[in-house]
Amino acid sequence: MIKVYGIPNCDTVKKARAWLTEQGVAHEFHDFKKQGVPEDRLDAWQAAVGWDKLLNRRGPTWRKLAPEVQAGVVDAAAARLVMIAHSSVIKRPVVEWGDAITVGFDAADWAGRPPL
Repeated sequence: MIKVYGIPNCDTVKKARAWLTEQGVAHEFHDFKKQGVPEDRLDAWQAAVGWDKLLNRRGPTWRKLAPEVQAGVVDAAAARLVMIAHSSVIKRPVVEWGDAITVGFDAADWAGRPPL
């Protein structure tokens, strides 16, 4: 089963979920706001794609963080703490495709993936 992680009101997450539904691809949604960030999965995502790709430094949540918090994010451990405390700073959606993980939505890339 494909698992999509994010927040439901994020436009990119909405597009990704709609695309999966339009393609007839079954998927499960994990809402960071209601269910929190699964710490064990966060570790797996960081190992797979790197903390820098997961951390959204362009969004409003990042911009609202105190400058000293932003400056302190220099490695995976520091990024992990910020992502757990502020789930909206995680780039969305994070999608688990069985043994692969993607971050963000790219219809062309997703079209080439076999459904699970």
